[in-house]
Amino acid sequence: MLDTIVSNIYFIALLIVGLFSLESIYLSFKFLRYGRRTKLNHNPGFEPRVTVQLPIFNELYVARRLIKAVCALEYPVDKLEIQILDDSTDETQGICRSEVQHYKNLGYNICYIHREERTGFKAGALKAGLARASGELLAIFDADFIPEPDFLRRTVIYFANDDIGMVQTRWDHLNEDYSLLTRAQAFGLTGHFVIEQNGRNAAGYFINFNGTAGIWRKKCIRDAGNWQADTLTEDLDLSYRAQLKGWKFLFLNDVVTPSELPAEINALKSQQYRWTKGAVETARKILPRLWRSKLPVHLKIHSTFHLTNNFVYPFILILAMLNLPVVLIKANVPESGLYFAIFSFFLISFTGSFIFYSISLKHIYPDWKNKLLLFPLFMSGSMGFSINNTRAVMEGLFKYKTPFIRTPKFKLTGKKGSFNGKMYHVAPDKMVIIELIMALYSSVGIVVAFYHLELGIIPFMFLFFFGFGFIGFLSIKHYLQKS
Repeated sequence: MLDTIVSNIYFIALLIVGLFSLESIYLSFKFLRYGRRTKLNHNPGFEPRVTVQLPIFNELYVARRLIKAVCALEYPVDKLEIQILDDSTDETQGICRSEVQHYKNLGYNICYIHREERTGFKAGALKAGLARASGELLAIFDADFIPEPDFLRRTVIYFANDDIGMVQTRWDHLNEDYSLLTRAQAFGLTGHFVIEQNGRNAAGYFINFNGTAGIWRKKCIRDAGNWQADTLTEDLDLSYRAQLKGWKFLFLNDVVTPSELPAEINALKSQQYRWTKGAVETARKILPRLWRSKLPVHLKIHSTFHLTNNFVYPFILILAMLNLPVVLIKANVPESGLYFAIFSFFLISFTGSFIFYSISLKHIYPDWKNKLLLFPLFMSGSMGFSINNTRAVMEGLFKYKTPFIRTPKFKLTGKKGSFNGKMYHVAPDKMVIIELIMALYSSVGIVVAFYHLELGIIPFMFLFFFGFGFIGFLSIKHYLQKS
């Protein structure tokens, strides 16, 4: 009876992970079919009034760089307003005030807005800025981004189409080559932007604002119910509310905005936790109204996959926990052989990830074949994050409230710079103990699989072993490097 229960749970977990992988294959082919379509007609002479919003909280190392880049935007000065939405509690305040005064003296329409209470966190800051914004359009940049001077010139022209509510640009990475950790992140984000955002948008599915490096129509934000702080992903939440109202979104793959990737593992874990939990909170909030809407069923299905893709993490963790029992069952219950042969069919669907990232990398990088060598590391790291992200899924699902914790930035470019000895370090939580235990457990599974000559499952187990061990080890190492 226990063998049957374990087998059924393993089967269900493989099936669900496989379904999300098949969705990746589907999006890949949608991208190949539609992703290169010509964008909407645009009006090069369209120059509406624009407000640039910079939500900042304790960004000592990058605040000045951001403000300088925004003030270098090529746009008529009389049609540009810049809002520094600074909720900082440290010396970032002084830096921002000084920069604002400097650019005011040069004739820029720039203002400093400071809130003593961080009500609503980033959503609250954006909402407060919106109430005072004079622009018809609102461009938003997080502190780790450096918009190119022609950003507004290349984006606002599409708002000549009255039904466009938001335009999102693709992220590039200032410090992609800083470490294996940053290279793996860039690898994953390439797939998200090139195929998920670009492919979904070209195929007519819903996409999301990524929280930064995009531009909104003020009327769209207000029509959708304004910024709301009841989820940790206010950007995803507002995106769906706006599109359910009938607004159209546009993704520009050829407009690139450089940003800084988290180079410190505990900061990355915090970011992944926030993104994952917020997406689950948004799914819980949006899915009922999505399915009550009059949208076509196929659009509802793909939107559901989009909103729930983080639910895959608990099932990845289940696979990690059941790999060893499955090997023992197959070795000691001969009649289970055919059953597990059926399971191996679902493993084929994991090739979906390889197809997904191969296509996305080929579209962006001339040396995409070299980049593809990171695939095992990325997959292993994703498996290693299953503990951190499963916690986020569970807390989001069961409405456990946590504050918005922003990801620290350290002004890292290329391979230069260091986060050692700097402020804002994130301490590892107790999950690191579980990660190291799971690494040890996975190593035992490898030994047992070798003993029983179940060689087919060993690479799968090794990815878990390396992923859990790598994430756990770096969590401790990077924290110890803080001073």
